[in-house]
Amino acid sequence: MNEEKKLCGLYLRVSTEDQAREGFSLPEQKERLEQFCKFKGYEIVDYYEDAGISAKTGNLRPEFERLKEDIKNKKINTIVALKLDRITRSIFDWEKLMTFLEENDAYLDCANDEINTTNANGKMISRLLMSVSQNEIERTSERTKIGLAGAIKQGHIPSQAPLGYKHEDKKLVIDCSTKDIVERIFNLYYQGNSYQTISNILNKEKVLGKDSSITAILENEVYKGDFVHGKRTKHPTYYFDVV
Repeated sequence: MNEEKKLCGLYLRVSTEDQAREGFSLPEQKERLEQFCKFKGYEIVDYYEDAGISAKTGNLRPEFERLKEDIKNKKINTIVALKLDRITRSIFDWEKLMTFLEENDAYLDCANDEINTTNANGKMISRLLMSVSQNEIERTSERTKIGLAGAIKQGHIPSQAPLGYKHEDKKLVIDCSTKDIVERIFNLYYQGNSYQTISNILNKEKVLGKDSSITAILENEVYKGDFVHGKRTKHPTYYFDVV
């Protein structure tokens, strides 16, 4: 262990998912880390708390950014956290942090993982643990996608029911109270009316609410029995004959 005096910043984080889990609350993390620093002989300089924020890439964590600034300014030289996943769950972000710490002669020590970055062995173990953590996240994501695809193929549509439909047992079924409006919209379109003309007719009659769009209805694949999952993403998935 490096003999340099460890001036510590305690990083405490809970995401919205973690808050329901036993042992992940901020007070419990704080107590555990204070005991850890006392045992190690570390001096606690400041506390950095990010509540309700995930460690996913792209999420802004104000307190973590403040901690990094304090490292740059030599106020602290060691980050103390409960576990590696309190810091990040991304190997890419982890490698960036490792580089940052090396450039600023700073370290990371995790109480529950019993590893630190003050030596080559600790750095190697941390990289192995991050690889295992990311692999588990990716496997869970794959299982979720497979389960979701199977549910959609069974007719369980994970979206708000469009006009003319309602949810029953997770499936879309025809809503007899609004289906006539949808049928009329399509009939008006087949008669040669433009989207705007149809909108004007129904708005004049006050048939549609403000949230209903003629374009969204006429271009919705659900009305021909299909469903597109992730329509706003780069890789949407098209399912035929599921409604």
